[in-house]
Amino acid sequence: MVEKVLVTGGAGFIGSHIVDALVEKGLQVRVFDNLTPQVHGKEQKIPAYLNQNIEFILGDVRDYYALSKVLKDVDVVFHEAAAVGVGQSMYQIKQYVETNTMGAANLLHFVANEKHKIRKMIVASSMSVYGEGKYDCLKCGPSFPFLRPLAQLQKRQWEMRCEICGEPMTPLPTDEKKPMYPTSIYAITKRDHEEMFLATGFALRIPVIALRYFNVYGTRQALSNPYTGVCAIFSSRLLNGNAPVIFENGLQTRDLTHVSDIVQANMLALEAGKQADFQVFNVGTGKALSVLDVARALQNLLGKTEIKFDLPNKFRAGDIRHCFADISKIKRILNFSPKVDFNEGVKELVKWVSLQQAEDRVIEASREMENKKLIF
Repeated sequence: MVEKVLVTGGAGFIGSHIVDALVEKGLQVRVFDNLTPQVHGKEQKIPAYLNQNIEFILGDVRDYYALSKVLKDVDVVFHEAAAVGVGQSMYQIKQYVETNTMGAANLLHFVANEKHKIRKMIVASSMSVYGEGKYDCLKCGPSFPFLRPLAQLQKRQWEMRCEICGEPMTPLPTDEKKPMYPTSIYAITKRDHEEMFLATGFALRIPVIALRYFNVYGTRQALSNPYTGVCAIFSSRLLNGNAPVIFENGLQTRDLTHVSDIVQANMLALEAGKQADFQVFNVGTGKALSVLDVARALQNLLGKTEIKFDLPNKFRAGDIRHCFADISKIKRILNFSPKVDFNEGVKELVKWVSLQQAEDRVIEASREMENKKLIF
């Protein structure tokens, strides 16, 4: 019987929802979080939404001594702590690698070398490890492309083309067997998370499950963080009476997954038998939604239809065109089934967003990226 659980990053968006589910199960929960200002504000206050029936310890995964103290007496670890942001990771490289890769290294170094009673670890991975999703060419068959050529992007030809015949390709659901082609520093560090946990766990015979989250949305997402998910970024712009900035032509697609379904996958992973040990699972809906459709849904529900979108016909380094999940594996092994359709989930999000105050820092972030020549 699991008695005590540690959630690193447990005061954040996804982590706090996982914490609620663990408390509801009657488990002892410890949260270890550094309350980073980019997410929690300059005051670094414990968020009001954080469950009161937990033990909270302020600390950073980059601090081995602090991390080692919170790991000693726990049975299960949910590793959610990470610096998040594709664009920002392309110039704050040291920070992302130190927080994500080296933070994971600290945790795993402890597990390999210190006395503990950890018997399971669940690590948050990301769909970003895939880079581009899976595609099909009518002439040449299935394809796992890397990046669109720079010359193509400079011509503003956005759709993925076959590397063999040059014809446009059709996006397919992306399964776990697709090769990983991370296209940002953030994505590389999430691949590090996944591979480091799986390799260490397997060597030490401590079960590990890696969950590749697709594009998560829901309440508690940091609206003032310009590097967070697309729903939060667009909501922040609209709340402040500003136009959402949509790169390319807005027809790029993502798999928008409600945070409650991410929590569902984590709880199933916690309870899973040996058949799930050392496995990687996509966590998504299996449905593709265009970025433009996401913006329109938020615009309509927030009553901001007078605001026109800003489509600068530009590209951000590290962005991909299409990626949505094949969830057949997690359905088969963990009995996972997404419960929240985007049309319903976005209504809940907007109801919460309407009560929030958000500092719009999107233009500031975009200028920073343009100065680094990461938007063109």
